[in-house]
Amino acid sequence: MNTPKPPDDVQGSPQPSISRQILSLALPAFGALIAEPIFVLADSAMVGHLGVHQLAGLSLASTILMTVVGLCIFLAYATTAATARKAGAGDRAGAVRDGIDGMWLALFLGLLLAGLFLLIGEPFARLFGPDPLTLPHALAYLRASAPGIPGMLLVLAATGVLRGLLDTKTPLVVAAIGAVVNIGANALFIYGLKLGVAGSGLGTALVQTGMGLALALIVGIKAKRLGVTIGPRGAGLLASTRSGIPLLVRTASLRLALLATVATATSLGSVVLAAHQVVNSIWGFTAFALDALAIAAQALVAQSLGAADRQRVHDMLRINVRWGLVSGLVLGAIVAAATWFIVPIFTSDPEVRAAAVGGLFVIGALMPLAGYVFVLDGVLIGAGDGRFLAWAGIITLVAYLPALYIVAQLAPGGTWGVVWLWLAMAGVFMAARAITLGLRARGDAWMRLGA
Repeated sequence: MNTPKPPDDVQGSPQPSISRQILSLALPAFGALIAEPIFVLADSAMVGHLGVHQLAGLSLASTILMTVVGLCIFLAYATTAATARKAGAGDRAGAVRDGIDGMWLALFLGLLLAGLFLLIGEPFARLFGPDPLTLPHALAYLRASAPGIPGMLLVLAATGVLRGLLDTKTPLVVAAIGAVVNIGANALFIYGLKLGVAGSGLGTALVQTGMGLALALIVGIKAKRLGVTIGPRGAGLLASTRSGIPLLVRTASLRLALLATVATATSLGSVVLAAHQVVNSIWGFTAFALDALAIAAQALVAQSLGAADRQRVHDMLRINVRWGLVSGLVLGAIVAAATWFIVPIFTSDPEVRAAAVGGLFVIGALMPLAGYVFVLDGVLIGAGDGRFLAWAGIITLVAYLPALYIVAQLAPGGTWGVVWLWLAMAGVFMAARAITLGLRARGDAWMRLGA
């Protein structure tokens, strides 16, 4: 990823130090974010050699698992905001204590979800209508990976604690080691012990559990140095739950928008659906880069609010927005310029290629808007403005669904179908988010100062 020049770094202004802070947090965060797709890619590559039905089963099961874990991203966001705010107020012990409360919530929620996966995994998987030869492999992966869910959620919460303490390098190191170990473990279980798809799930579960324990140990060491107890607190768990629920609603609204987009693509035919997968893959990768900026914004804004430094919060907002716009412009230009080289990697079908090229030009042109949205989202998450974000998510979803309906009813197939679809997703949906978040950020209602 090319690193754009920091915007408006003028000697004597606050921008240089803030821009350096943004980069120092965002770059390691980006590395840690792409570790999870590496897990999935490694699993897919290994299982793919077992057969078509095994790979199809992995695809179904991993989609279900990642959707559930993705909905729990609030564990990282909420702990980042809570920890950073206390740290900014000078209460480092309180910051770690609040973070530990979030980690206990993650552990208990993970145990609950793991039990549900084991109990109702089969009827839930059947809802997707897999063929009889695919279903057993999907169930094998779900059952083998379910014990790893507490570890996955613990990774999210512990990562949030460290981000709140302005440490994104440690999660990167743990994620990189986990990705390497995952490849070896899966090779052993899938091929060495001949466990098949279940071996992939087991390897991933063990590695995710190890990562969760490693990060928990690191946070525990910090707690011990600060004299902080690490046991669960009822009041702390309740507070973490209250702060997490609005972010869960916000995340659920985004997931529903993505599912509705896929459903619309499906209604437009196989060419549009295939091309949408290509465009969505590139969109997802660029989203990691923009999300890394949002993570930096979460931590830095929360710390400034905790320090009750209103002017610095305004500086943070302004400079983070510029970073989002500049990064979106750079990423969009790269996507547009590389379109003709990217598409052949994914498909050799001429119709799908043409349609994907059209979609990639759309997201390239609209990427600055996405950069603006991602950064503002991070700012408001860092400010603990979860209730507004929940309502904003519902409002933008309601605004987006009619646009998708129009696309489904009026858009042609082929290239123009993909162009219409992504004008709705990267244009209408992102514009709706930009309006709601931008109006909120213009005021001061979200700037609650102090611990």
